[in-house]
Order: sequence, then C-alpha cells, then structure tokens
Amino acid sequence: MDFLYNILQSLGINDPGGTGWLAVAFTFLIAWGITYLFMPTVRSFALKVGWADQPNARRLNKEPLPNAGGLVIYAGVIAALVLALVIVSIFKPIRPDVLAQVLTILLGGSFLVLVGFIDDQFGLHPYIRLLAQVLAAILLAASKITISVNFGTPIDPIFSGLLTIFWVVAITNAINLMDGIDGLVGGISFITAMSLLAVSAQPAYYTWAAATFILAALGGAALGFLRHNFHPSRIIMGDAGAYFFGYVLAATSIIGKLKGNTVFALIPTVLFLLLPVLDTTQVFVRRLMAGKNPLKTPGKDHLHHRLLDLGLSQRHVVFVLWGISLVCNLVAISLKKDIKNPSMLILVTGIGIIGLLGFTIWRRTRALGREKPKVWSQKEN
Repeated sequence: MDFLYNILQSLGINDPGGTGWLAVAFTFLIAWGITYLFMPTVRSFALKVGWADQPNARRLNKEPLPNAGGLVIYAGVIAALVLALVIVSIFKPIRPDVLAQVLTILLGGSFLVLVGFIDDQFGLHPYIRLLAQVLAAILLAASKITISVNFGTPIDPIFSGLLTIFWVVAITNAINLMDGIDGLVGGISFITAMSLLAVSAQPAYYTWAAATFILAALGGAALGFLRHNFHPSRIIMGDAGAYFFGYVLAATSIIGKLKGNTVFALIPTVLFLLLPVLDTTQVFVRRLMAGKNPLKTPGKDHLHHRLLDLGLSQRHVVFVLWGISLVCNLVAISLKKDIKNPSMLILVTGIGIIGLLGFTIWRRTRALGREKPKVWSQKEN
C-alpha cells in the first residue's frame, strides 16, 4: 500500500491516503463493465426491433447496423454515478453544489440522448436538433455552469452565458459530426475524458467535484463501447451517444477550475477538444464556401474522409486521429496551472490511455479471430 500511496502522491492526486481515488476508480470500472457486458444484448434487441441504420445510397453498410449503442453508454454512466455517489455519501457528505452539478449535467445529457435516439430512428429536422442542443446548453448556463470571462464590463455575465451556449452546442455538434468511422469518436471521447480526469483529480481542482466522477464514468463507458465498436464494428453509438459524449465533455470541461476566467485562459480547455473543433470548423467553412447549408448537407469532407482518400484503412485513420487527439490533450495538461508534478502526470496519463486502448484493441482483435467478421461502415456526416 505504501508503494501505491507513493505513486498517487507523485501524481499529485488529492488525498492519496483517503477513499476519494477509490471511489473514482470504482466509478470507472462500473461504467466500463456495464457498457461492455450489456452491449451485445442491446445489439441483438436493436436488430429485432429495427433500431439500425438501414442500407441506402448515403450509407456504405450493406446490412442493417444497430445504432443503439448510445443507450448502453448512457445507462452505464448513470448506473456508475448512482452507485458511486451512494457509496461516497457513506464516507463523506456530498457537497450540495457537487450534487447539483452532477444532476444538471445528467439532466441535459438525458434530454439530448432522447432527442438523438428519436433522430436515429425517425429523423428530425436539423433545426429541431439545434434547438434541443441550445436548450440543453441554456440549462447549464442557468445553473451557473458557465465559462467565466471578466472584461470588467456590465455585460460580462451575458457574454459568459452566450459563450457557454456556443461552446456546448459547438462541441456537441463537433463530436456528432466526427462520428463517421468505427471507433473514432469512442476513442477520442475516452482520451479526452481521461485527460480531463487527470487534471480534475489534482488537489487544486477538487477530487470530490462533479467533473471527476462524471469523467470517470464517461471514460469507462467509452472504453466498454470501444470493445464492440472498433473496426469492424458490431454496433454504433448513433446520434444519442454522440450527443451525450459531446454535451458531457463540453460541460465538464467548464466546471470549476477546469475552466479559465479569461478568454486566453480558455486555451487549454479548447486544446482538450481541439481535433473535433478543427474538423468541424473546416467542414463548415468548406460547405459555406460551396454555398451549402452545413447542417443539412452531408458529405465526405471530414478529416477521416480525407485520410481514407489517401489510401489509409479505417483502422489506420483511427490510430492517426487518436494519436493527434492524445498529443493535443497532453499538451493541454501541460498548460494547466496548479499541477504538482506535470511531467509525471503527463507520462502516466499517456501510458495509461495507450495501455487501456491497446488492451481493448487486442481483445477485439482476438474476438474477430474467432468469428467471421462483417465489415460495417458508418454514416456520412
């Protein structure tokens, strides 16, 4: 135990001799286990009831591809957080502000899961989806989960609220639009959640804060999902899962000291999600320049499409973009203040992420060796 205590202390983990880090680890494992174990059952049920992307001129899959993975991700996160908070409350009272933040983020995320699921199965007008995202973002702003900027003017609160709404809607859409090939968004979400978790677990960022538990659950669910989604995938997350990942990552990145109180201080926050931001930005600019509505015009103009056009396989494209995302996240960690030992934290976070992803891919590859795989492709965005 002394060895483990010394490691946690060297990483700057808050209260390494206490139970906080155990609760966070428990949250991660429960979310991972539930998502991993129940995904095949939901896949079979989805095929029976028709919750699947059907082959058509816009999609490349030749057979129905279940799109209900987001429901399992959502269930895994909720179950892990409920169990963790119940157990934590036995040892230490949960601060009312922490509980309020958790419930607020989960409420907004639940709303978008519902909207995304309806869109997956029946289709919704793009502006209805956008309105739902704005409403979910307003919920955060109204609950004081905002990007705080201080220019010393009377309109600072209004500007902070508008910037928060823009950030949440932009990241939610960025994650959803990037969900074009197997394993891409699941891996990027896992990398980002684990990197943000590494920062939120520092003493200056409050281990018992809402972001820490939510990120642990989200990271575990993403890893459990990847076991079934790495190419060739057996199930995809759909808009329900992509909206949930995007919204929760956007919200947790602006809680407490994970955010900054000036525009320039927000640079590390943007770096955590830089790849989805850049991808969506270049897509929107290109579509606008072509005179197209970016929200209503799908196409093969994302970064992963361009890499596929260069001759890379789906797996190689995913590895390249995962690598870029990991580098961006580690750089973001290095720019955060109040970290006790940033070099050690970056090293361990990077090794941990690579190790867990590697283990998941190895397990998926072994499973493929025992079955005849069907090659699926996801929708264009």
